[in-house]
Amino acid sequence: KTESDCAWGNVIREADGTAIPCDDEAAIYRALGLPFIPPELREDAGEIEAAERGALPTLISRDDIKGVLHCHSTWSDGTNSIEEMAEAAHAMGLTYLGLCDHSRAAAYAGGMSIERVREQHLAIDTVNAKRGPSFRVLKGIEVDILADGSLDYPDDVLASFDLVVASVHSRFNLQASEQTARMIRAVSNPYVDILGHPTGRLLLTRDPYPLDLFAVIDAAAERGVAVEINAHPQRLDLDPAGLRHGLAKGMKTSVNPDAHDTSGLSDIAYGIDTARRGWCTAGDVLNALPLPDLLDWLRQRRKRAGV
Repeated sequence: KTESDCAWGNVIREADGTAIPCDDEAAIYRALGLPFIPPELREDAGEIEAAERGALPTLISRDDIKGVLHCHSTWSDGTNSIEEMAEAAHAMGLTYLGLCDHSRAAAYAGGMSIERVREQHLAIDTVNAKRGPSFRVLKGIEVDILADGSLDYPDDVLASFDLVVASVHSRFNLQASEQTARMIRAVSNPYVDILGHPTGRLLLTRDPYPLDLFAVIDAAAERGVAVEINAHPQRLDLDPAGLRHGLAKGMKTSVNPDAHDTSGLSDIAYGIDTARRGWCTAGDVLNALPLPDLLDWLRQRRKRAGV
């Protein structure tokens, strides 16, 4: 029980009516014999029991983020150049940017041909040489998952990227069993590092496509493929429930702004909020890794996948 004798009130012991003054939320939790429970965890999802066991996670924060992944440029449907995206990310205190423009099947979004990919890689080399060692643009791609679960580029092209994000952008009307099989096949490709916006939802606009999300997450976790939290405010996909399921399976995630311009880089804040609601620590999030550790994770993931 509480009474409002001060800014926050007193906690009243029911047994003897003793008042315990509390000046803030943390004091209320202390009076109850609990550590402070962050607001994002207060969803009656086991947080009180975890607090009683001393098992609350140290949630990820913005300060943990070292870089951004899954961003677009004028090479597909973005509105800023590679150089401008890199400069904006660096100005945010970050040390790397994963440039993941669209693959060729996404013609509506300026998807890149194989020849165009090679040209972009040369352009990225030029940008990196100009910027020096303090910041790096990673050669990434958001490759389309085709209807049968194959990918939009052959493996020899996928092998040329530092980072591969695989996403569904078409055929949302498949049956749940077909969509599930499609995505499991995609995450089984040894070059796929991250599964992008896994349910395809657009908030207030498009429902998630039918699929067994937990089966897809399980397949990704088993294969060492991260499942992104797409931080774009229209997506916020993966959601906290799916995230918690994946983390319990050992899945890694990545908080990706899916930025199509420099201002979109700041959308990562929405993804961090989602990550915190999903009980994410910095250790669960790829782009909380310093660049050398991220590159090592990518190399080791592909090595384990047999490539």
